Amino acid sequence: MKKLDKLILSSFFGPFFLTLAIAEFILLTQYMLKYLDDLVGKDLGFAVIVELLMYFSMNMLPVALPLAVLLSSLMTFGNLGEHMELTAIKTSGISLVRALLPIFVFTILVSCFAFFFNNNIVPKANLKAYSLLWDIRQKKPSLDLREGSFYNGIPGYSIKVGKKYSDGQTLGDVIIYDHTQGRGNTAVILADSGIMTTKFDDKYLSIELFNGKTFVEEANENLRDDGTPFVRQSFRENRIMFNLSSFNLDRTREELFAENKMMKNINQLKYVTDSLERQVARESKLVSTNITPYYTYFRSTQPIVGNKPLSADAKIQKEVPPVNQFILQSATNKARNLRSFTQSFVERLQNTKRETNNFEIEIYRKYTQSAACLIMFLIGAPLGAIIKKGGLGVPVLISILFFITFYVLSILGEKWGREGLLPVVQGMWTANLILLPIGLFFLYQARNDSALLEFDMYRRLMSKLKRNKL
Repeated sequence: MKKLDKLILSSFFGPFFLTLAIAEFILLTQYMLKYLDDLVGKDLGFAVIVELLMYFSMNMLPVALPLAVLLSSLMTFGNLGEHMELTAIKTSGISLVRALLPIFVFTILVSCFAFFFNNNIVPKANLKAYSLLWDIRQKKPSLDLREGSFYNGIPGYSIKVGKKYSDGQTLGDVIIYDHTQGRGNTAVILADSGIMTTKFDDKYLSIELFNGKTFVEEANENLRDDGTPFVRQSFRENRIMFNLSSFNLDRTREELFAENKMMKNINQLKYVTDSLERQVARESKLVSTNITPYYTYFRSTQPIVGNKPLSADAKIQKEVPPVNQFILQSATNKARNLRSFTQSFVERLQNTKRETNNFEIEIYRKYTQSAACLIMFLIGAPLGAIIKKGGLGVPVLISILFFITFYVLSILGEKWGREGLLPVVQGMWTANLILLPIGLFFLYQARNDSALLEFDMYRRLMSKLKRNKL
């Protein structure tokens, strides 16, 4: 490897890994905010949170790579241009295209890695991430007794504490309703104070009550209206154990989530897509067979005498019986049934077609996200050579602008493909096909030392226009 290639690559690697980490962090934070309500207050533990973040960070990596390539290539060649190193390279007889070659080769490797990662690693990470997220959603919030309000998180019990002291264990004015017998508020425990602790690796909650009473209503079928018998007991100390197994994070079998499109690679997606397309074709062929009974009409059973063909009017008069109320009602009912059938059939066919498009979108997404790395390099590197500005100022603003443009175009193309407004392949490649000419234009301008983005050029142009007007 030549010294020039080493210089350019060493200037590129630092910004690339830095911007990749920043982009990954921003995208992961934005993505996790959607599930923040499902994570807060459930005492999941550090290991579970780290596991979930690791899986979702794998999901975000193919999205972060194009942004990292765009920003780092723009910063690299902006720095080279700002410090006149790019000018020295051109002066020595080395073209800009040759200077771009080492990073271009590296970007190709990044694109191949992105495709492999998106096709083989991301589906497995999604399977583990979303199955874990489902289990977290099903998990009950952690035990949280608050002063002055009833807590119903423990199955079969309703607990209220009047005072909860700063140590988190001592309670005052405790009321416990026992609903385990399914007879309503027929059993209640009152206590002046209590101490709350967990036992056996937090599997059980123990509340030791002091100076209280227990009231239990007795079931009596022969009860009259003069009152309800109950049993009252006083105690100095009473210990109650609550099972906390419902607060555990129970893991669901991952196979139950494996049919989702996000959990499949390209071969699996193609298999499902082919099956859905065959289903659409099969159902479409059955339309004529299913609607034929709705078009039946009464025919005359009298044979036609002779070989002389009948006129159209005579044929209608001979085959169609006179119209009466019964025929009108029958025709009206068949028309209504036909309309109901066609509406339900079209809706079912559209849903199947939309589901087919969703699986096709996932197939092409793996290609378009990988190709986006090359597109972003073709935009960032020549643009950096044109503006000749490094650092995190102008490059960040320009990168955000192009990335938002790419993201919006991708969302629009995906939506058009899903709804059938465009073929899925065209919708998914729309963003790349629009940005590719822009990147080639920047490359052409940078190769010819264009002053396209220099302020002095526009100032000279304005001065020239003013002189021409005079």
